[in-house]
Amino acid sequence: MTDKILECRGISKRFSSKLALDCVSLEIGSGKIIGLLGPNGSGKTTLIKLANGLIQPTAGEILIGGMKPSPSTKSLVSYLPDRTYFADWMKVRDVFDMFEGFYSDFNRAKADSMAHSMGIMQDDKIKTMSKGTKEKVQLILTMSRNAMLYLLDEPIAGVDPAARDFILTTIINNYNPDGTVIISTHLISDIERILDEVVFIRDGQVILHDSVDSIKEKEGKSIDEVFRDSFRMYPSMGGEYNVR
Repeated sequence: MTDKILECRGISKRFSSKLALDCVSLEIGSGKIIGLLGPNGSGKTTLIKLANGLIQPTAGEILIGGMKPSPSTKSLVSYLPDRTYFADWMKVRDVFDMFEGFYSDFNRAKADSMAHSMGIMQDDKIKTMSKGTKEKVQLILTMSRNAMLYLLDEPIAGVDPAARDFILTTIINNYNPDGTVIISTHLISDIERILDEVVFIRDGQVILHDSVDSIKEKEGKSIDEVFRDSFRMYPSMGGEYNVR
């Protein structure tokens, strides 16, 4: 397997008249935690869905471990979507059983341990859970796999600030250290302390990909400050706001 876990070669994705990604070229190595950062509508979720094989590019090529997304790459990728997908009738035990039967790399003991640490019981029903608790269950499922690429789409957006550090610590302590974690978010200040690299994306184009240390050395600012400078809002002639 190549040491480049994710490669995008001139990827574009169009939905009807909207160009969601515009000729994106990107190489992501192994053993890193990477922030995929951009405002809403910038193309973050589209890129993650392409990497997970849920949608196909309009143009260009995407590779996971040197292979095109396919059933064979599903064993390499662990995906946390930006919305919940459980049936209301299920209990936590049912969801864990489902993943254990579907993914050979699912570590049930790790999932049980994480659930216990989060105060989530095996008999808890999905339909009685808050949105934040459902997202924690999905995070447990995602991080209990021994994957090579973890794709986390807005993992801390639905939880209160007090729970974010706990979730980030859970990610750090449970991912495969030989694999790579890509975290899509716009909550930069909450996650920048755990990041090795960042990718800034705007209007479907990658405008920056560099290590956190290199950016801080060049700019003399935090990643959050650099992000705010790069995506500062300004009023248009029509009274609306655009990103610079």
